[in-house]
Amino acid sequence: MKKLMLICAPVTSRSGYGSHARDLTHAFLQHNKYDVKIFDVPWGQCPRNALDKNNLNDKKILDCILEKPEVEKKPDVYVDIRIPNEFQTYGNYNIGITAGVETTVVSQKWLEGCNKMDLVIVPSEHSKTGFVSTIFDKVNNLPDGQQQKVGELKLEKPMEVLFEGTNENIYKPLDEQTTSSDLWNIINKNISEDFVFLFTGQWGQGGYGEDRKDISRLIKVFYESFANKKKQPALILKTSGAGFSILDREECLRKIKEVKSKFPSDWKLPKVHLLHGSLTDEEMNELYNHPKIKAMVSLTHGEGFGRPLLEATMVGLPVLASGWSGQLDFLDEEKSVLIGGKLDKIPNSVVWKDIIVEDSKWFYADENQVYKALNHAFENQIELKDKANQLMIINRNKFSLSKMVSKLDEIMENYLKDVPQQVNLALPKLKKVSEEKSNKPKVKLPKLKKMTNEVTA
Repeated sequence: MKKLMLICAPVTSRSGYGSHARDLTHAFLQHNKYDVKIFDVPWGQCPRNALDKNNLNDKKILDCILEKPEVEKKPDVYVDIRIPNEFQTYGNYNIGITAGVETTVVSQKWLEGCNKMDLVIVPSEHSKTGFVSTIFDKVNNLPDGQQQKVGELKLEKPMEVLFEGTNENIYKPLDEQTTSSDLWNIINKNISEDFVFLFTGQWGQGGYGEDRKDISRLIKVFYESFANKKKQPALILKTSGAGFSILDREECLRKIKEVKSKFPSDWKLPKVHLLHGSLTDEEMNELYNHPKIKAMVSLTHGEGFGRPLLEATMVGLPVLASGWSGQLDFLDEEKSVLIGGKLDKIPNSVVWKDIIVEDSKWFYADENQVYKALNHAFENQIELKDKANQLMIINRNKFSLSKMVSKLDEIMENYLKDVPQQVNLALPKLKKVSEEKSNKPKVKLPKLKKMTNEVTA
């Protein structure tokens, strides 16, 4: 008999968390050991239309989603795929899965949330370090106004690292001679340059240099790197805010123009193109494989994992990225370009009560190193491509979705082996009672708190 598993996750959300939740749910279904039920929750203000009922894999998830937030009995296993201050405990065994922290420390609420669970899973060693290394003093307030330390708040529950596997059957090299999609044709029609840098990620909150992906500063340094040069590359920003509306697109264009306006009008600046809107996984793979796109670049302040960067390596696309945080699990300085910089305090604009701690730090890429990295990539295409192909072989072997599915099964087997399973008893048949009059107890699921802040992944 299969264990009843209740999953609380944003499985319909078009977000990084949504993609991660869908991969994990598919993995649990592939294990074929659980009777899976899903409580679908929102992720910030991101669209909730990521699942297609005509897609076989998507339909498997859709069939598991509960119409009402309740289950007939207490789950054997409860899996909460959210941020830790939202973790709940509704099962006999409770597992929290979170992307974790992009900064140096986690909040007290996150530690308290993790300590409620029986097991916590994060996607990178960086994320685990943030939880393990954060310690707060527990204090009592004394009558004289002083505080007395009575203990410490720290992570007390086991934590495992499980990478976000990339579907090797989708993200793979394509034959340039045989591929001609609408997306390829659009790029060929609108971009004349033969060398294009690609950035992909959500344009989050904050002013110049303050959004987590540091997109405005990437644009600024890109302009500086190739301004007034005879031969120039282009930059594609595959980005959006929380949604894909026309207003959102115009806001992204406004931000790009704002950076451009800082330069003298008579300068010859390289072109920056906005690619706005939702792309399927297959279309993203086509984007990574386009012959004009020669390298992926990211000046991210911090990643719990860095999913798009791994996807790029799976097709042999060279990667230039910040040399700190979750992406270091699958990037190295020999086969990719890791940009140096420093850890410094986060800006006030991104402080978020119970989520992003005021005194935490994140990474700031050194602009001189970014300048050198962009020019080196532009001038040494063959060298970077050869190294990227070497990294592709390694990462396709170590970080595939199928490897993630297997590792998750090993983790579950190890931690659930001593968890007793509920047994259905064969009771006498009773006279049928209408559903309206039935007093059969049901486990009600949590009422969600309305989150006004934008959540990024």
